Amino acid sequence: MMTISAFRWVPEFAQGQVRDLRARWALEEAGLPYRTRLLEQGDQDKPDYRALQPFGQVPILEEDGLVLFETGAIVLHIGERSETLLPKDRAARARATQWLVAALNSIEPFLMNVVLIDLFYANEAWAKLRRPGAVDFARRRLSALSQTLGDKPYLDGERFTAGDLMMTTVLRILKYTDIVTSDKRLSAYMDRCMSRPAFKRAFDAQMGDFKEAA
Repeated sequence: MMTISAFRWVPEFAQGQVRDLRARWALEEAGLPYRTRLLEQGDQDKPDYRALQPFGQVPILEEDGLVLFETGAIVLHIGERSETLLPKDRAARARATQWLVAALNSIEPFLMNVVLIDLFYANEAWAKLRRPGAVDFARRRLSALSQTLGDKPYLDGERFTAGDLMMTTVLRILKYTDIVTSDKRLSAYMDRCMSRPAFKRAFDAQMGDFKEAA
């Protein structure tokens, strides 16, 4: 059975956003059982954990001696066992991987720029000057994504894949603003993906761990 590391507690603004949600969702879509390794505050900086995750982040995946970090690698690893996440068709599989990488490389960094300004540096003079430009760049990336999505239900057409899983978790980063949801296509796309039972189970599992620690 796979083990996923997660924090036992995080501040309220981060609950439902911690990246072990991505691994949990992938496991739920794949129908694979898993358990969680809950970290207390400070555990991520201990030598034994840093030996597995050099940056002290979550999640890591542990399975039969294999240890993986980075959610892209973890979701792709899980996807190898699930046609829901990675289709058998070679071209469709490549496109699913393409969209997963696009979520992490072409969208997430620009949304995170806004998050960092808003949640960590909001009172800094430089952040107040930088925010309009950061928001404008994020909106341009989101506009390109929306145009590519068009009227399709999912990024590759009719079929949900690992690319949609990763893209949705990235878009949710800005759920405290209307930067994403003001685009009707992206808002409907997110709702469509998050209405999947596997997402709901993963989200409830993460929030359940936080509630137990409260």
